[in-house]
Amino acid sequence: MSNGNTIDFKGRVAIVTGAGGGLGRQHALALAARGARVVVNDLGGAADGSGGSASAAQAVVEEIRAAGGEAIANGASVTDFAAVEAMVQQAVDAWGRVDILVNNAGILRDKSFAKMDLADFRLVVDVHLMGAVHCTKAVWGLMNAQKYGRIVMTTSSSGLYGNFGQSNYGAAKLALVGLMQTLSIEGAKNDIRVNCLAPTAATRMTEGLMPQEVLDALRPEAVVPAMLVLAAENAPNRTILCAGAGTFEAAHITLTQGAWLGVGPDTPEQLAARLAEVSSREGETVPQSGAAQGTNGVGQAMKARASRG
Repeated sequence: MSNGNTIDFKGRVAIVTGAGGGLGRQHALALAARGARVVVNDLGGAADGSGGSASAAQAVVEEIRAAGGEAIANGASVTDFAAVEAMVQQAVDAWGRVDILVNNAGILRDKSFAKMDLADFRLVVDVHLMGAVHCTKAVWGLMNAQKYGRIVMTTSSSGLYGNFGQSNYGAAKLALVGLMQTLSIEGAKNDIRVNCLAPTAATRMTEGLMPQEVLDALRPEAVVPAMLVLAAENAPNRTILCAGAGTFEAAHITLTQGAWLGVGPDTPEQLAARLAEVSSREGETVPQSGAAQGTNGVGQAMKARASRG
């Protein structure tokens, strides 16, 4: 709940997945520091998802409690829907509600697509995409009933723009944007706001990949303000917020004005010849739903027909 312009989470209950270290830990600490009661979820596995131990989550809980906050640990794997449902029930049993969900849990299995094992592709999609689906589904009914919810999906520049060796991770991360686009529409009537965070942060997933001064600038704490804004009472809805090194940007999926070419025997050749015009970003829009593409297409076709009239 906001006090003036201060972002305040007193009375709110938050679940942060993958909160045993790195970015998730910073998210959990920041929410707790501003008054939220936090479920610190972490499977406690390695960066590739192997293994598991509740000690990572418990250590963050102790840190929050030592600072005077309230937190409980949970060791569910986000890939296990029954365990995720039990985690949500644990929050409700302890504090009666769930207001905020930060879907942060993730793993890496990087390899070029040529060398990638399909099992590694499937697992990364399972953790990032289906993990977020499981957690969101488990809180969705609750949030609808209480007519309040803030959900943050963690996307990535690798999903938005691509990155060598991360076809699995990139596919899962952009899928989360697609999930967010529809859930933000479906949740709006009950004040459930759904957004995406695209962090650039140095965590154990990026160790050894960059020089130390770059790693220092990219410390996870620098991403947290964006998460707090997306989780706040006056959060936006349907925003892709990018954050890293204290810099914040927004990403948009846009639609160009395009060009009406009709459907004739030479339309493929016309399209090839006018592809630059079709792709021109002048006058592009950010559609409010998928229907905008059809509306634009039919509108231009009708206009063309009328002008031939």
